[in-house]
Amino acid sequence: MTLQELVGDYSIIGKNQEDTETTYKGILSLSLNEHNRIRAKWLINDVQVQQGTGFFKDNILVINFNYQGENLEIYKGVAVYRCITKDVLDGFWSEKHGDPLFLGEEQCFRIKSGTQLVN
Repeated sequence: MTLQELVGDYSIIGKNQEDTETTYKGILSLSLNEHNRIRAKWLINDVQVQQGTGFFKDNILVINFNYQGENLEIYKGVAVYRCITKDVLDGFWSEKHGDPLFLGEEQCFRIKSGTQLVN
């Protein structure tokens, strides 16, 4: 698998770091920047935007991300995805100030052209 094959949009479903019962949905968009590094943008539950940059090696994608919380504070973390195929990513993540006893989880499925998402 190549870095270029990962570029595109993915439907995501995940669980938060401190709350393993509640799930969230969203979109993960992956593109490449001018240095051929991954640029990521998440839209979680149609309201929260997160962004990050990362790198890819041996079918593992690592993204350092950040977002502005409701309290206007900037939160940072890292997401790690095992690239099962170019269409399926299985990941976990942690925020800097999240509960260190837990990891968030996220599964990503490529959105094919013409596919409509169901909320």
